[in-house]
This record gives sequence, C-alpha cells and structure tokens, in this order.
Amino acid sequence: MTRGIPTAFALGFRPFFLAVGVEGVALTLAWLAMLRGWLPAPRWLDPFLWHGHEMLFGLVLAAVAGFLLTAVPVWTASAPLRGGRLAALVGLWALGRAAMAAAGALPGPAVAAADLAFPLALLAAVGLPIVRARALRHAGILAALAVLAGANAATHLDALGAAPGVGRPALRLAIVFVAILILVIGGRITPSFTQAALLREGAGGRVTPRPRLDRLALASAAALALAELLVPRSLATGGAAAVAALATLARMSGWRTGFALGDPLLGSLHVGHAWVGVGFAAIALADLGAPIPPTVALHALTAGAMGAMILAVMTRVALGHTGRPLVAPASARTAYGLVNAGALVRVLGPLLAPAAAQAAWTLSGLLWAGAFAAFLFGYARMLVGPRVDAGLVR
Repeated sequence: MTRGIPTAFALGFRPFFLAVGVEGVALTLAWLAMLRGWLPAPRWLDPFLWHGHEMLFGLVLAAVAGFLLTAVPVWTASAPLRGGRLAALVGLWALGRAAMAAAGALPGPAVAAADLAFPLALLAAVGLPIVRARALRHAGILAALAVLAGANAATHLDALGAAPGVGRPALRLAIVFVAILILVIGGRITPSFTQAALLREGAGGRVTPRPRLDRLALASAAALALAELLVPRSLATGGAAAVAALATLARMSGWRTGFALGDPLLGSLHVGHAWVGVGFAAIALADLGAPIPPTVALHALTAGAMGAMILAVMTRVALGHTGRPLVAPASARTAYGLVNAGALVRVLGPLLAPAAAQAAWTLSGLLWAGAFAAFLFGYARMLVGPRVDAGLVR
C-alpha cells in the first residue's frame, strides 16, 4: 500500500488483468457446461450470442481497460486512475457481468443499463486525458472504444425487441474493431519491443517499418468493418478481409519475427499479431464462398488473435510494472502454448472432423481455460503485491 492506496488498485493493469484471468477460466467453463446442458443459459437472446457478448464485452474489454488505463497516463503525461476511482470502475465491470449472468431473471432495461455503464465509463476515463493532452495520435483508439460501446448497445436493443436481428451483426462488427485495436496497439509495441531486444542482446540488424503496409492494413480492416455494416457476408467483406489479411501479414516482414520467437515473452506478441492476419484470411475465404463456417472464421480472430494477444500483453506488462525482469516464467510459457493450441483446435477441428465439432469445442474450451488458469497461477500474487525492485507501487 502506498499513500493509502491498496496495491491491487494502484494502477489499472492490476485489478483488470486479475479479472481477465478469473473471467477467462470461469466464463469458458460455464459456457462448456451450458453446451453440455449441465448449466442453464441466461435468457438473453440466444446462448451463442450471450457467449459472444460476454467474451467480447466482458473478457476482452477488461483486458483493453487494463492496458489502456496503464498506458494512457504514460502517453499523455497525466495522473493514472487509481484507488477509489479505479475500484469504482472495476465495480461497474463486475456489475455488468452479474447483470448478464442474471439476464432473464432481471428486467431487460436494468440488464442493459448495468452492462452499458462500464464501457461508457471506460471511454470517459481513457478519453479525457487524451483530449486534454490533445494527443490526436490516439484518437483512433477512442473511436474504436466508442464503436464497441455502440455495438454493445445494439445487442441490448436486439434483446429488448427494439431492433430485432441487430445483435449478431453487432458482434461481428465488434470483433473486427477489436482486431483493429490489435493492429494499432500491436503495431506499435511489437516492433518497438523487438527493436529494443535486438539492441539489448547485440543481435545486429534493425526492425524495418512498413508504413504503407501499416496504413493499408488499417484501411482495409476499416473497410471490412464498413462492409459488415452495409453488406455483411458478401463479396465486399470477403475482398476487404483478403486485403487486410495480406497487408497484416506483410507488415510483419520487417519485424524480425524469427529472432523474436527465440524469446517467448516477445515471440508471443508476434504470434498474436499473426493470428489477426489468419483471422482476416479465414473471413475472406468464408465470405468468398469457401466451405468454411463463418463461426470458425470468426474464432480465428477471437480464440486465436484476441486470446493470444491478451495473454502476450498481460504477461509482459505485469512483469515490467511490478519491477521484474522481462523473462517469461513457466506459467506464461504454459499459457501461450495452451491458448494457441486451443485456438488451433477451435479453428481446425470443425473443418477436419465436422462430425466431432462439439468435441473440438470442448477440448478447445478446456485448453483456453487452462491458459488463463496458468496465467492466474503465475501472476495473481504479482498483481496484488508490491513492486519487487524498489518497494514502489505503480
């Protein structure tokens, strides 16, 4: 504890990364129990949309919150959210999860109000420092958060009967915008961290930026999002996704990925980013007529890109901000292996053995839950304990 602030609420990554770890295990196992009929699904639209909603606006958005609440004060030279205000924001996130778990038992408008409070509060918490600092470079991040809040609202309008049928397209749009966030944030930190490692280890050579490919990847991903709104699952979405896939993978050509893979902590960022390209390619194939179920394509972005990148970022940020060496512990390496194995099973299993699709879902879910359990095993104490280098809480 420093200046009366509990260590667990000293900086945004601490409570939110802990919440992501718990949610990654609990939500995945609960979903598997619902699929098996062992646990009743909350009565909110259909169970598959409830699952997608909670993964995106529960788990993924908590990870985004933990990263941005830690990074934005550095980007804008502003005071971080901490103490009681941070605890209140975490409380809003937990309130939304409780309301969604009880959907059907609670009035629909109350569920919507409780769930939407967190993304709006997060947008304010992240947006105000960026606006005050006139940090226009980060305006795209605010736009993505606003779109995610709008997509969340659209799913509730569907559940309330005010806009029937918009829930599923809203989730697809949200998935694309989370992928855009990965392109933006991953495109900044992955080459930067790789260059720092090259210099630190005296490996020679440099990371080569590809600014035109960076812009093309973002522009084509934005075009995919627009096409998802106007003409979903069409030649337009397939074409935009194909360009986004090629540009996303090509921008990595100068990132020294071969070198990075020798360091699990660094290589995990490269693998997470590569999953984005694979996900866009799968969407392109599905929307252009290949015999790939659209849910399989989308899971390349969710189970693959989002799961891998979330763990890659959380394991690195937690080490750095608690004063520990940037060396992946065994728990992190285990988490990387399990989350990527789970994603591969989820994407390839139904394609290679359609009759065993449900078994693939189960195995994938168990691997995914195991990845977040490994993260909790290695990092929970780290997230609630003080820094180890100078007794400072950050």
